[in-house]
Amino acid sequence: MDAIYVVGVAMTPCGKFLDQSVKDLTRSAVSGALADAGIETDAIDAAFFSNAGQSAIEGQYMIPGQVALREAGIQGVPVANVENACASASTAFHLAYARLRAGLSDVVLAIGAEKLYHADKSRSFAVFDGAWDVAHVDQVMASLDAMGRGALPPADAIPDATQRSAFMDVYAALTRHHMGRYGTTQRQLAAVASKNHGHSTLNPLAQYRTPFSIEEVLAARAITWPLTLPMCAPISDGAAAAILVREDALHRFDRRRAIRVDASILAGGTARTIDEMDRHVCRIAARQAYEAAGIGPDDVSVAEVHDATAFGEIVQTENLGLCEPGQGGWLAESGATTLGGRVPVNPSGGLESKGHPIGATGLGQIYELVLHLRGEAGPRQVEGARVAIAENGGGFLGVEEAAACITILSR
Repeated sequence: MDAIYVVGVAMTPCGKFLDQSVKDLTRSAVSGALADAGIETDAIDAAFFSNAGQSAIEGQYMIPGQVALREAGIQGVPVANVENACASASTAFHLAYARLRAGLSDVVLAIGAEKLYHADKSRSFAVFDGAWDVAHVDQVMASLDAMGRGALPPADAIPDATQRSAFMDVYAALTRHHMGRYGTTQRQLAAVASKNHGHSTLNPLAQYRTPFSIEEVLAARAITWPLTLPMCAPISDGAAAAILVREDALHRFDRRRAIRVDASILAGGTARTIDEMDRHVCRIAARQAYEAAGIGPDDVSVAEVHDATAFGEIVQTENLGLCEPGQGGWLAESGATTLGGRVPVNPSGGLESKGHPIGATGLGQIYELVLHLRGEAGPRQVEGARVAIAENGGGFLGVEEAAACITILSR
């Protein structure tokens, strides 16, 4: 079966752009990806458009992709809208990959665009309220409270912030459970955040480019213990896009800059218990991805993982097999995941610092990894990068992500 390649990528800056619409961000990412691939709009056979918040914030339901893409010059081709929580963009990438594998198209666009900032902040935060089982919120909160008893805040802990995403409470409970089970420390969380904020100083598209020491991360404003503000991803506006092609269409592009998709796995969570970490949806999907690619964790040169909080990076490096279970905090603290370390993780700055435009996040990861595999990442380049992996999760159901995507790319 023909291999699938990424031949064009683009990403807008992440940030607060009240003067830009979803259409504006989409147009920018699409035009950038087309230029990177060296093609015009008429070369696109189909498109998958991802967005998670526009319907709730703006009331643009049902056909957001057709609306936004028409103004970007894409029309007259199949367009499918993808909403899969924070995994929306990587799901769009997966569906583009699957369409090409099925032989239904030769050149497919995956595009994610998100506008989370709004003059009414309550609308921005309300987007997150639907990414779990809304019929059983009390049950979910009770479950989180039980999970969080693994490690309780110290008596002198700074009080939690009054305004925060509900998902920060989810992450805090999962973090405290991990702390109680494995001995993970708040300082290790701060090491992850400090590392990622340092990486972001090298990324001109990052929402925040201010370095933080470990001590500064620990002393920052509390969100919900043990998480402080620099450990948490902000809300963001932004867009990212990728153009994928079948191998038999690759002669139309610059093969030297084409990056092969070795695996694209979309998985769903299960009703496991919190202690059944071997059944974690991301761990299962990672094993499937490694098998499909014919490689193992030791072959990975660089990774982008879903660090909606610093704990997200800790647990996902474990799920990807980059370290043993319970050792994610130690891995970060050792420097192994820093640029120049054994396996750099989130050289973009990660969601914590680069930004987290939900409907574009997964494609933002693909953009970053393609740059490294091409040798085009500038001052944050991972030298000699040959194999890259991305992990992107979305929603919360039971004790884990409702959806998870693992993508492996190589040059």
